[in-house]
Amino acid sequence: MQIILMEKVTNVGQLGDVVKVKNGFARNFLIPQGKAKRATASNMAEFEARRSEIEAAEKAKLADAQARGEKLAGMTVQIVQKAGVDGKLFGSVTNADIVAALATQGFAVEKSQVRMPEGHLKQIGDHPLSIALHTDVVVGITVSVLGEQ
Repeated sequence: MQIILMEKVTNVGQLGDVVKVKNGFARNFLIPQGKAKRATASNMAEFEARRSEIEAAEKAKLADAQARGEKLAGMTVQIVQKAGVDGKLFGSVTNADIVAALATQGFAVEKSQVRMPEGHLKQIGDHPLSIALHTDVVVGITVSVLGEQ
């Protein structure tokens, strides 16, 4: 399916690109989330008419994400979980737990923005993670998991 990208999408293209993607990806993800529109003649004409407005809005989002990223970069978040004597947690620390801990410190982040490359945290200790605030803004934080007997 041919689509026009309304914002930058990782591994797909830049704002304004006309790309061909799988039908399900376009219908189920890109179009419902407003990241793309079908590449019809009327949609292409409408996009070209509003191109400067859309690019300005995208630059504003990027600037906002960079400002939030500067405050968030290098932050350490402490999470207390029940753990055994060997340092293994009963359960795990998920991205929802990290979002809740960041919210108590005044940072609004969505669960989908937390990148956990090794999966959920199951050991006591410090774990480096990244937060993707924008496709171009990824900041690193440290999650310190503390054990509770």
